[in-house]
Amino acid sequence: MIRPSPAELLLLASVFIVAACGLVYELTAGALASYLLGDSVLQFSTIIGTYLFAMGLGSWLSRYLKRQLVAQFLKIELLVGLVGGLMPAALFIAHSLLPRVQLSAFRVLLFVLVLLVGAPVGLEIPLVMRILKKQFSERYALGDLVSQVLTFDYLGALVVALAFPLLLVPHLGLVRTGLFFGVLNVLVAVWALILFRPQLRAWNSHAWACAVALAILLAALAGADRLTSWAEDRFYGEHILLRESSDYQRVVVTQGNAGVRLFLNGNLQFNSKDEYRYHEALVHPAMAGHGAPKKVLVLGGGDGMAVREVLRYPSVQSVTLVELDPHMTRLFSSLPVLRQLNQDALLSPKLTIVNADAFGWLEQQAGYFDVIVIDFPDPSNFALGKLYTTSFYQLVDQHLTAGGYAVVQTTSPLIARRSFWTVVSTLEAAGLTTTPYHAHVPSFGEWGFVLAGRRPWAPPRALPAGLKFLDLHGLPALLHFPPDMARVPTEVNRLSNQQLVHEFEAEWGKVH
Repeated sequence: MIRPSPAELLLLASVFIVAACGLVYELTAGALASYLLGDSVLQFSTIIGTYLFAMGLGSWLSRYLKRQLVAQFLKIELLVGLVGGLMPAALFIAHSLLPRVQLSAFRVLLFVLVLLVGAPVGLEIPLVMRILKKQFSERYALGDLVSQVLTFDYLGALVVALAFPLLLVPHLGLVRTGLFFGVLNVLVAVWALILFRPQLRAWNSHAWACAVALAILLAALAGADRLTSWAEDRFYGEHILLRESSDYQRVVVTQGNAGVRLFLNGNLQFNSKDEYRYHEALVHPAMAGHGAPKKVLVLGGGDGMAVREVLRYPSVQSVTLVELDPHMTRLFSSLPVLRQLNQDALLSPKLTIVNADAFGWLEQQAGYFDVIVIDFPDPSNFALGKLYTTSFYQLVDQHLTAGGYAVVQTTSPLIARRSFWTVVSTLEAAGLTTTPYHAHVPSFGEWGFVLAGRRPWAPPRALPAGLKFLDLHGLPALLHFPPDMARVPTEVNRLSNQQLVHEFEAEWGKVH
């Protein structure tokens, strides 16, 4: 068996780095598209398909590079390092500067950058193989050379595929991850500059190009936080109180004339000026309709607003809050301005906080609850869509007491009419009796909810004191759906079809 020389090993290590960098650019483009445009399945599918096409194009074009292979490889590494490394930052800035209605322009930029990165990435491996073959032709048969190069190529892809979600994005973020791997690409060019110095014409020009590319990327890396802050300031247009990234999402809290607002991955979650309308409508029809609930479960709602409303009932003995992101519950139980909004609900001795996936948690639990409040984000992707399926609602049913009620926030019956009624049909398919209703929340428009249980719901005779929006006289109006929001036939949302995600994307896509 032929042992690779140190020079060969370093070239093969370059293949490892090149493969890792190429995959990182693909993943950051897909993640950013999902983060900024929604529908992660659609974005990742189209980005990966376009990127692979560009790589194939690059591989095909490599046949036309016949002279000065090392110099060509060096130039390609600098191009990939600069364009790929700066791509996440450029996309983030572009999304902040472009008017929100001009998403088509952003999509064009996104796919142009993906093509500009993917094509030279496709050139890299064919060029490395030809360089190795030219340098070490007396030591290797072509088959041995191909197997060694592809081994290091696939190994680099494996390492990055594991590190990207577990280490890189949580600790560096998308912008710094792109820049860091851009630097690695340029360092591969520097290594080629050193290793093949005798073969390079105009060595000084190549050296200057490497130095300039490295300086640009290192400067961008040093200023990544300020760059991100500037872009977010432009995007949100208000004073930003807090901007942090958790393992699950980007959390931004703003304060301005519009009030205190929470954004998760760029999407508005609440506005302090009118959140009471949403949370009172979400919680009180079920709680007051039950009469005297003792055990309450809140799924989602890590901001503590729903818990705040639940705690208005003296009969409540215990509340369990299941929130996937521990960052949210820590934030809303520690930051004074947010604690003021939820009235320290997350610090109540009646409350137990569980940071877990609601689906898995329900599968493992055996307890029963008088009221279950389901306050998940809208079903914009399949990971969220599973929480709106018959499988999930059957789990909810198994944890309701005989006279218990569940209530689900259910997007807008005006803008996403079919999505709203799909949730109603799905709850009914799970064996629950439903009572759909809606309320106007200025920050969101007309918003929908569905109350479900084993017994029909009847309007309560009393509501807690101090409510700003709900009263007994206004409750019947919430149950009335005018013609433009009236029920339409819809399919049931199941794990096997995720129909709701498709409906939601189609309806909300027309708005954005």
